[in-house]
Amino acid sequence: MVKTVEHVQSYADLEERLEKAGSTLVVIDFYATWCGPCKAIGPKIEELAKETEDVIFLKVDVEECEDIVNEYKITNMPTFVFIKEGKILETFSGANYDLLLSTIQTHK
Repeated sequence: MVKTVEHVQSYADLEERLEKAGSTLVVIDFYATWCGPCKAIGPKIEELAKETEDVIFLKVDVEECEDIVNEYKITNMPTFVFIKEGKILETFSGANYDLLLSTIQTHK
């Protein structure tokens, strides 16, 4: 089965996905459809999701899920949040693919 980036629909949806993930690293990509850097890094994240077996990739549209944006205090896009066992391990903003890769390697 080919893994893809899953789109979060609501706060309850996110909570359920995080609970199911357990000890698996979850990377949440907070993006906006109008955000140029988000569009640039998006396809790279899709490829990474296909290649990386032991990491769950989620996308949150900041325009559709304001409650999640407020909960995670997102102010810039893209912002990546790394979560394991329900705890935030790290967060960074910007379309920095190398930093994304190294942060995944650090926490998975």
